Amino acid sequence: MPPVPPVSLSALLADRELGLRHVAGPAEAAVHGVHASEMDDPSPYLLGGELLLTAGAGPGSAGPAGPAESGPGAEAREAGDAAVAAAYDRYVARLAAAGAAALGFGVAPVHEEVPAALAEACARHGLPLLEVPPRTPFTAVARAVWRLMAEARTRELRRVTEAQQALAAAAARPDPVPAVLSRLAASLGGQVLLWPDGRTAGNPPPPAATAVRPALDALLARVGAPAGGPATATDQADGWHLAAYALGRRAALGTATPARTPGDHTVASVAAVLLTLLTADRPAGPETAALARLLLGGSPAEALNGPGPWYAVHARAATASADPQALAAALGTVLLDPAGPAVRLLTDRDPGPQPGWRLGVSAPAAADALATADAQARRALDRADAARTPLARHTDPGFAGLLGEAEARAHAESLLGPLSPALRETLRGWLAHHGSWDRSAAALGIHRNTVRQRIARCAALLDRDLDDPDVRAELWFALRWVTPAAAPAPDRPSGPPG
Repeated sequence: MPPVPPVSLSALLADRELGLRHVAGPAEAAVHGVHASEMDDPSPYLLGGELLLTAGAGPGSAGPAGPAESGPGAEAREAGDAAVAAAYDRYVARLAAAGAAALGFGVAPVHEEVPAALAEACARHGLPLLEVPPRTPFTAVARAVWRLMAEARTRELRRVTEAQQALAAAAARPDPVPAVLSRLAASLGGQVLLWPDGRTAGNPPPPAATAVRPALDALLARVGAPAGGPATATDQADGWHLAAYALGRRAALGTATPARTPGDHTVASVAAVLLTLLTADRPAGPETAALARLLLGGSPAEALNGPGPWYAVHARAATASADPQALAAALGTVLLDPAGPAVRLLTDRDPGPQPGWRLGVSAPAAADALATADAQARRALDRADAARTPLARHTDPGFAGLLGEAEARAHAESLLGPLSPALRETLRGWLAHHGSWDRSAAALGIHRNTVRQRIARCAALLDRDLDDPDVRAELWFALRWVTPAAAPAPDRPSGPPG
């Protein structure tokens, strides 16, 4: 999502309900917020880009409230005027150094008009100065700024969405790379180019901007380096805004625009992803269209509308030379996430072992079950690591598959540790027959009273209520992960039958 666009000073001046008047300094600025203060020095509390509102009570005893008469005669008045001018100059200099966008001066109740010395200081330091009339509360100015920012954000989001849709449509054309470049240049209002092959689109910088192309070439060389370079880089030259985006290995996308809006980076990033796919060694296929749909806000089920099934793969390099891009090509996919502790891929082909890699592969999954498949692949990779095997697959479709084998077995041994083999087998038989004493006794070949005694002993050793269905479910799950003992020999009846 692009950042919030600023509000232009001219938009505030055009609002007749506010009645603001430009007094001195530049007539245009980008306003990112509003702050009101009567402090002598509010600069420590500014982030930059604010319209600072003041009623003129702040800059010292010789500030906006006017000087105190120090004595009779013209010399005293001149000294007072000089002190006021100096105070205003220090005040405005601090605001300009802090990056304030403009100063709004409210006339009344302290001043009847904007002091001339303040206007001169703003003109001298290049800080826009606005007069706020008595009928306009500062809160009304702040609300107008927030409203204009919200409107600008809505417009920018709409522009970015339309640009993304146009880029996706261009990527589906018979000659997609030139189409994407042309669409991106039109969206940004400047020139774009591919490095190192030199293809360009859009309007180049004018001949007078001689430093633009060398600076852009330097950026492209940085991000297009074979290893160790940044994924993106920006710069400015002769008033033009430059950006470069890495496209896989040894390739990059460059943009040069006379202006830059908050959504331009988002639009260019989408184009960079599409161009990475379109210029890859493997021609773009259905996965490219799937990624385009995901970029446009679709769900995985809507984006991956191919026949499937899909396999999630988690991979960990077994050698230093293992290349994730080469792995993706070998598995027949461009849906690759190389970041994180393991490389993650999504493919519609059943993966096999790959040299230099250890793989965990999910069960075949539909497009609406990819989150489950991703978890299966992660656990399968853990098993592959533990067994030092090149590939492990998820095979258990039941609840046992929600845990790795090692974790499940460790939990089972810990839970059932207090029970002897005979008690474990009696508990297994009793649970298998839903707590029936007679059927459990018949299956185990022991007396029903022996079953009762052993189950009571299990409950005491485990300190669990065996009548609780949650406890029974947990114990049954745990018993699946321990090795069954040999069937116990029939016991001598410990009590009368019944």
